[in-house]
Amino acid sequence: MTYPKEFKEAISNLPSKEKDKLILRLLKKDIPLANRLLFELVNTDSVEQQRDKTEKMLLDLVSKNAKDSYYTIGYLNWDVRDLSGFINQHVNITKDKFGEAHLNLVMINEVLTLNRNFILNSKPPAKRKKFCIAVIARVFKILLIINKLDDDFLIEFEENLQVLGNLIADNKFLLEEAIRNGLDVNWLTTPDIPEDIITIHKELRANGFLKYHKRSY
Repeated sequence: MTYPKEFKEAISNLPSKEKDKLILRLLKKDIPLANRLLFELVNTDSVEQQRDKTEKMLLDLVSKNAKDSYYTIGYLNWDVRDLSGFINQHVNITKDKFGEAHLNLVMINEVLTLNRNFILNSKPPAKRKKFCIAVIARVFKILLIINKLDDDFLIEFEENLQVLGNLIADNKFLLEEAIRNGLDVNWLTTPDIPEDIITIHKELRANGFLKYHKRSY
């Protein structure tokens, strides 16, 4: 929304106390902005320290959840979405684009490592397929984020990308969906992200891939 110049001037000319009250009142209605300002203005942690804390929390949650018995793979899918919410919160607060890729990589690698046998033995097939497609779509998201970063950062992701590629190759259901949905595992194990990954992703989405189509199963 664009505000007229006169309105902006009127806000600027408000007495300091009144302006402070107004800001605090507005922040109560915008929690994400309030948290970001809290981090920028008060929190003494660096972005890297905050990233490390988020990573530890994610790993602890994945480990704890893996020890519990899932009724179906659908519950695992929900857990991954919940974990993604913690990553999104970190990124919204810190604007940490490197961390967005790193944390997603770490999280999905841990999920696939600790739940490998559960995924391979899970039923019904339709829910397993839905989970696997969601994982492949998330891998594309990670590659898109890395692609937007400076080329020098790629080396920082090499080890985790190779781990992810091997995890997918070692799981017949994930590998099947990777092939079907246009993800070349060699992009991860090399690693060698195509320069036109954005175009590849758009074309796949436009042609109905990277989505679960319930009517087909």
